[in-house]
Amino acid sequence: MLSKVLVAYGTTNGSTARIAETVAEVLREAGVSAAAVSARSVTNVESYDAVVVGGGLYAGRWHKDARRFVRRHGRALAAIPLWFFSSGPLDATASERDIPPVPGVRRAMLRLDAKEHVTFGGCLDEGATGFIARKIVSSGKGGDFRDFEQIKAWAARIGTQFAAEPQRS
Repeated sequence: MLSKVLVAYGTTNGSTARIAETVAEVLREAGVSAAAVSARSVTNVESYDAVVVGGGLYAGRWHKDARRFVRRHGRALAAIPLWFFSSGPLDATASERDIPPVPGVRRAMLRLDAKEHVTFGGCLDEGATGFIARKIVSSGKGGDFRDFEQIKAWAARIGTQFAAEPQRS
């Protein structure tokens, strides 16, 4: 049984952080020690048995903190079970169908042999920072499109895979 899982995330307005916290919470409920931590603040991943990395999508790219995290810790991530998630569509499409990873995330998945990627709906509400984000919200195209039941189901599926993974020494 894997015992320690890091859920690292890159976010600007906190929406992806809430998804990461939900994933970690579901893993803890499954008996796994899991912590959701901003990707920017992680200094090493060697003490973890598995990692989940999530990033908000901005103009077709993962959040810069998630990209930097994967680049900085690539060697260690390639040696342990790894999952990716993205958050971003500001509509219901992520709940209706599978949305493939953006090209940069797909390349990282292949390079690091990640087990899976899923895209969840995003959230952009009043108070969002950044010029473009404020324009989207003021145009009426913002909102909360995160499907927490979908997020919890995905996290639970990851939790069931831990029992099948050998613990590294």
